[in-house]
Amino acid sequence: MPVFEKPLSGQNVLVTGASGGIGAAIVERLAEEGARPIIHYGRDSIAAGALLERIAGRGVLVQADLSNPRGAFDLWRMSVEKVGRIHALINNAGIRTEITIDSDVDLWRSAWQREFEVNVFAAADLCREAIKHFRSEGGGRIVNMASRAGQRGYAAEAMPYGATKAALVNLTKSIARSFGSDGIVAVAIAPGWVETEMAEQFIAQFGKQAAVSDIPIGEMAQPSEIAELVAFALRPSQRSLNGATLDVNGGSYIR
Repeated sequence: MPVFEKPLSGQNVLVTGASGGIGAAIVERLAEEGARPIIHYGRDSIAAGALLERIAGRGVLVQADLSNPRGAFDLWRMSVEKVGRIHALINNAGIRTEITIDSDVDLWRSAWQREFEVNVFAAADLCREAIKHFRSEGGGRIVNMASRAGQRGYAAEAMPYGATKAALVNLTKSIARSFGSDGIVAVAIAPGWVETEMAEQFIAQFGKQAAVSDIPIGEMAQPSEIAELVAFALRPSQRSLNGATLDVNGGSYIR
């Protein structure tokens, strides 16, 4: 892509959970469109380093544990120290825990607490820091990676996941309504099944047909599709997307 066609040139973009899957695809797409990704990883430094190599070193690496209550604040501080001005935040990091209502009560509560810590509280903390930064720097973008599960409900053995994704959608709407006048645009993206490691594990156990049976197009989304949509949402021309939830589910949930 010629330099003059790169719509995200000069943007520093923090991507959480960026070492693999959807996060890695987002990083590669952002770099292709001229941005400098801030690649967050939790444990997999090898995958994060390999990703940085794939984008020819046009980014920075930052490690932080988002399950730690201080993790998001540490991540934001280190990111600002590395690049100065941040133009966009992509809250992509997330976990999915299987826990049934018949589980021990301590395990039940622990699963809910950990999933909310990573999927919601860390994202909310980063949004807080981003909003303060953007208000003083002339605006910015926030993209929260939600899910079809947060809109239509989720399986009985993974209810915490659906609940956290619903919270992210509402958080996005609140930011859009409250801070749009400050030049801050907030968007949620809600994928259905995406062909990632999580999906491959499900297919190995239950078969592909079990995953795509309720998807009218008969296929999962590719990580590159999600990445393309994230990059589009960051374009300066897309201010009116503020507050939107963009569905990427092949028609399996239609509002």
